[in-house]
Amino acid sequence: MPAAKTLLDSSVTSKNQSGVQSLEIGLSILDVLIDRNEPMMLKDIAEAMQMHPAKSHRYLVSLIRKDYARKLDDGRYGVGDRVNALASLGHTGFNQNNLLARLTQVANEIKDTLNCGVQIAKWFSEGPIIIQSVEPDSPISIITRIGSRMPLTTSATGQLFASYQPDVIIQPLVAAEWQTDNEAIITEKWQNFSHLQAKIRTQGYATVTGDMLMGINAITIPVILPQLASSAAKPSTSSDKTVNEALPLEYAITIIGTTEQLPMSEQHNVVEQILAIAQRYQIA
Repeated sequence: MPAAKTLLDSSVTSKNQSGVQSLEIGLSILDVLIDRNEPMMLKDIAEAMQMHPAKSHRYLVSLIRKDYARKLDDGRYGVGDRVNALASLGHTGFNQNNLLARLTQVANEIKDTLNCGVQIAKWFSEGPIIIQSVEPDSPISIITRIGSRMPLTTSATGQLFASYQPDVIIQPLVAAEWQTDNEAIITEKWQNFSHLQAKIRTQGYATVTGDMLMGINAITIPVILPQLASSAAKPSTSSDKTVNEALPLEYAITIIGTTEQLPMSEQHNVVEQILAIAQRYQIA
């Protein structure tokens, strides 16, 4: 099989270049899932790898933990959200442009206009993760490391995503951030958080003022892709909970700055500037 052949070929070259064999095996299993392009039973994966099913299962467990694979209810295995995210960055249908490149262009123009840090986040099963950061040309720069997961309750990025994802997904994630088993406290916090979700959906963006870092403000807007504009990730004037269920959000852009760089008293004007830039690139 092609995947097994790749693995054998890599062992031949290992005499000249050292590597991590277990990683290569895991990636070969991922190759099998990608090449098949449909969910597979464990026995079929093991057969393709010429490997005992129990050993294949151990590698699949690790791939699932890192969200590169997933297990379906019927027991079959398929590719995970991270693989789909990587695919979306390299193969987009928007005028054949690379999506991340377009979003980075937007981020750079926002950075030049506002002289603030800008970051791009994508939603994964564990929450929003930063996939690109643009640093401003100023002595003071606040930027988040690529690969960082943003908290849902205290970051503008997280709050925006939490307002456009189904509550059944968001509730356990925010409860974990609150770090309490007290049901009364969780109920009260969720009620307050629901009000925040409604406000964010109504205004179409999220803001925080010093919630994560003292003296640092942030504004996050949703990225609206052309073919989804009529049904998903579109800011709504309704605060109805059913809106939340219907509008999953994949990407968002966050602007970060000091209270001087990004004064909240000017947030409406700042948002208008951000949206004007995003609309020129047809992502808002």
